[in-house]
Amino acid sequence: MTEDLKKQIDDKQDEYRFIKVTDNPVQGLSDQQKVALNRKANALFNEGKFEMAERIFITTGYSDGLTRVGDKYAEKNLYFKALKLYMLAHNKRKSEPLIEKISQTVSVMLKNN
Repeated sequence: MTEDLKKQIDDKQDEYRFIKVTDNPVQGLSDQQKVALNRKANALFNEGKFEMAERIFITTGYSDGLTRVGDKYAEKNLYFKALKLYMLAHNKRKSEPLIEKISQTVSVMLKNN
């Protein structure tokens, strides 16, 4: 049942927009600009300003930064926010277990209704 629910969520992602993601970092940034922005985002991350860092990492498409912010959200049980960032980072190792966890939770909720 859980695997079936996971497949249904994956299949309906575009139709229902469970999690809004984009694979398109801002175009036109030079490598130097990306490096400077990622350094700024890393500094913000280290200061605990995760949402500000997240915005920059999304802008630059920096997958390691997206994953690290996603990890912070997961630690705070903000699973959908974490999943969004893992998906943007194309990090299946982190996103697939989270999808499984969310689908199990939804499955239990549906059984109890």
